[in-house]
Amino acid sequence: MADNNFTFNISLSVLNHLGRNLYRSFITVLGEAISNSWDADAENIHIYIGRKNRCLIIKDDGIGMNESDFQNHFLKIGYSKRKEGISKSEKGRPYIGRKGIGKLAMLSCAERVTVISKIEGGEYVGGCIDNSGLDEAIQSDMTPDQYELGNWSLQDFEEYTLKHRRGTIIRFDDLHDGISNTIEYLKKVIALNFRFSLVLEDDQFDIFLNDEKISIDHLSNLANKTSYLWILNDIDDPYVSEKLTQPLLQKNPKKIEIGTNIQGFIASVEKPSNLKILTTNERVSIDLFVNGRLREKDILKHIPTTRIVESYLYGQIHFDELDDDKDRFTSSREGIVADDPKFQKLLDELKKNVIPIVMDDWDKWRLEANKDGDPDNERFTRKQRGARTLFGAVSEEYTPPTDTENKDKVDGWVNNLADDAEFNFSTYAECFVSENLIRHYIKDKKIELSEEAKREIEKWQQKENDNKGKGNISIEIRKNVSIRPHTYCHRI
Repeated sequence: MADNNFTFNISLSVLNHLGRNLYRSFITVLGEAISNSWDADAENIHIYIGRKNRCLIIKDDGIGMNESDFQNHFLKIGYSKRKEGISKSEKGRPYIGRKGIGKLAMLSCAERVTVISKIEGGEYVGGCIDNSGLDEAIQSDMTPDQYELGNWSLQDFEEYTLKHRRGTIIRFDDLHDGISNTIEYLKKVIALNFRFSLVLEDDQFDIFLNDEKISIDHLSNLANKTSYLWILNDIDDPYVSEKLTQPLLQKNPKKIEIGTNIQGFIASVEKPSNLKILTTNERVSIDLFVNGRLREKDILKHIPTTRIVESYLYGQIHFDELDDDKDRFTSSREGIVADDPKFQKLLDELKKNVIPIVMDDWDKWRLEANKDGDPDNERFTRKQRGARTLFGAVSEEYTPPTDTENKDKVDGWVNNLADDAEFNFSTYAECFVSENLIRHYIKDKKIELSEEAKREIEKWQQKENDNKGKGNISIEIRKNVSIRPHTYCHRI
């Protein structure tokens, strides 16, 4: 048999599967660009959004690229420095990029993407990818080496190249619907999702949106709605240390000691709507970070409990062990491979040693604050929990405004009644229900009252009239005239 030298011939349609049709979240797309800047040792990333002309600019001051870098590294799908045995940048940052396909995410959010870059002392190099032209190339079944990037004009980048010594600039034109969200929304989402822009270690790494630096101050509204906090091991996070402090919290933060190399925090807000990101369908959740980068949104979806407390929680779990020699992330970069052993180990740790503590504390602390707790928590019977809930609703009417001089004193009086109310409210309810059931039974069976019972009724009716006179009360006490005596408990 003759030897034939066969080779792969990849169609450009692969860009559809790995780029345009793979990425769904704009934050994921933005994350890929920011991650590339991190890997390039950038200290500053500037994001500019022009909603009127549907344009997005991402500019960094990283090491930049020359012609060889642009062709052989950036445009080489699947290229990753990790494959060359390099795991850290020159500044010592752990590389975030792994597969070398994240750059294709750019194709999913705009009709035209232009990338230019330069190294220190060099000239800009780059090219333009027009999705309409790419569609034609795919229809023609062209291979990647047959498709040339379009030309670009330095004039289109004029205002962004001033004093730009080195780095990369990406321009997205004709953004797709849903990309150009409100600026306030993007500030909050960036602050939530890109932790390394808030935590300053040995290297400065700042993100700016329309020239405003993203900081923990953009999370102030969320912090102000936070009631309780659990800290997992130790975590160096300015949001936790500067924003989630007493007297803002209703309870002192609780520290939970768990498995090694796991850090983070879980917090609870006053009500579920506090976690809703306005003008969107998104909500703040408990997210997983690896080396400072968001890797899994809403980690609780992997360990659901169907308990009401879940809708009150948000936070961050940091587990850098997931970044090792094995690629544990999905191709879309929007999650972890679900059955990965290390990921499952993390989930088991959270399920056994974190979530039960959080849920139990939350229920206890909520009830202490005279608020609804977790009805599925078996600490109390249904009747006890109902009594506490009713007491909480009633006591709210007696809670003084925040600026009242004697607020703490009155709050103390109200709180001291909580335990007695649990017993008395249920007793009152039993009294009310049992008496009225007896009355209905008497009426249904047409039972004739004894002379003694009739005298007792007259006695209480007279007492009612006398007390109304003493109290100068002219209104009628609520009663059911068809069933005697009154439908309130005379023993109260």
